[in-house]
Amino acid sequence: MSTLTRGNVKMALASVRSTKWRSLLTMLGIIIGIVSVVMVVGIGEGVKREIAHQIDQFGKDLITVRPGTFGAEDSNNIGASTDLLFGLNSTTSLTEKDLKAVQEADNVRLAAPLAIVPGSVKADDETMKNGLVLATNADLPQALNRSVSYGDFFGSDEETANVAVIGRNIAQSLFHDQVPLGRSFTFRGHQFIVWGVFNEFKSTPLSPASNFNNAIFIPYKTAEKIIGNEVQMYSILAKPDKPEDNKAAVNSIHSSLLATHGGEEDFRVLDHDQSVAASSDVLELLTTMIAAVAAISLLVGGVGIMNIMLASVTERTREIGVRKAIGATNRQILNQFVLESAVLSLVGGIVGVLVSLAGVFALRAYTSLNPVISLEAILLATGVSLVIGIIFGATPAIRAAHKDPIEALRHE
Repeated sequence: MSTLTRGNVKMALASVRSTKWRSLLTMLGIIIGIVSVVMVVGIGEGVKREIAHQIDQFGKDLITVRPGTFGAEDSNNIGASTDLLFGLNSTTSLTEKDLKAVQEADNVRLAAPLAIVPGSVKADDETMKNGLVLATNADLPQALNRSVSYGDFFGSDEETANVAVIGRNIAQSLFHDQVPLGRSFTFRGHQFIVWGVFNEFKSTPLSPASNFNNAIFIPYKTAEKIIGNEVQMYSILAKPDKPEDNKAAVNSIHSSLLATHGGEEDFRVLDHDQSVAASSDVLELLTTMIAAVAAISLLVGGVGIMNIMLASVTERTREIGVRKAIGATNRQILNQFVLESAVLSLVGGIVGVLVSLAGVFALRAYTSLNPVISLEAILLATGVSLVIGIIFGATPAIRAAHKDPIEALRHE
């Protein structure tokens, strides 16, 4: 670094220190922009990892059948499914005919439906409005790779019985009891007996339906009986005969459903890796959209830097005249003010990164989120802030460089 450049850096730092509050307010847009981008990307990456881990708990051989199309090719239709794992709130559904086709497909060992049954749940003095009541069959524990900690899961002999297995959180919130076996609750005018309590599930914030700790499971046939109609499924979970038969089972299920749907591929059959990828595609799009909106703060910060530098040029007109009178060239004046705006944006970037790191650790400590510190996002956001500072500082710098020295010396 040349002596002149070191001198300009010292002058820029001295200028920032001499007007601390004005400099801080100038950098505020840059700081907010970097904090927003880094934290949004970090939260997105963290949730993607949590979803991958959550899918892992159900086994590498889990096959998920979802209604409708879902993936990168139609990821613009985000509202079609707010549950990133199993497709709850999908605009279409599966039928009992689809379940039978999956069960009878080659290389398939078991298949369990998931169908949401709307209604309020009442037990003693507690009432759950719009609780998560899911209709399924006896294969669900094996499909989810999850055991019942207390009691038993209902078997094929209880397909039409008024029995239920509940999640860990339901036991506490509805019955205020860790082991409410034999307790009863009322659902859609029918009384159900608690047969079992599931072991705790890992859950992610963006996949509410897969947080089975808050779910009540009842037999599928019982749900049809109390509703008086076929229950529409939002997902079918299947397992192959052997883990190594996973691909063959996926292809077999796909062929069976294609025949059932008259050749119309209005469904998706996903293995473990495809489920992770499909969830990541939607989350990636959401993260990018939100980060892009947050990045606008960086542009706002650039405008702030330009305004302050224009004011600084006006305030320091006499100084510019003195420097030109003693031999400073237009290029040297230009470099001085560009460097000052770059220092403002760079310092703002550093402060923004530090605040982002503090925010990430705070989210980890006080929330259920587990953001990931993305070095790429930090470097990109800091680099963009520096470029913005230079670009928006160029106009005031050019104005300063082209000032007439005689007029500048006359300025008061």
